[in-house]
Amino acid sequence: MAGRVVHFEVPIDDVERATAFYQDVFGWQIVSMPELDYHGVSTGPTGENGMPSEPGYIGGGMFTRTPNSPSTPMITIDVDDIDATLEQIEARGGATVEKKIPVGTMGFAAYFKDTEGNVMGLWQSAPS
Repeated sequence: MAGRVVHFEVPIDDVERATAFYQDVFGWQIVSMPELDYHGVSTGPTGENGMPSEPGYIGGGMFTRTPNSPSTPMITIDVDDIDATLEQIEARGGATVEKKIPVGTMGFAAYFKDTEGNVMGLWQSAPS
């Protein structure tokens, strides 16, 4: 699955306003994850595990915008090894924005800046 876009994130300023907007306009299902200070977003049908159950769409999340967080929406790319991928990114002119961090027991995330100045995410699933 490495190299595929697997997630998106939208920074928000007002949780209630943003949740109402995306639910009303697009019908997204949004679930608060207070332990992660995050809101999971389902843009289509999901299975019992909460993951997309229909090919062709991805889910995402919303987080409260802070001075140190990304200020624009971003996509997240699945990789086998975040550390190795960050090394490749830096060797090719990109930069690490945030090193590998654990995300609960699900896996790991990191953020990088590409050669065009875009901030993007990386995802590495936790070992089964």
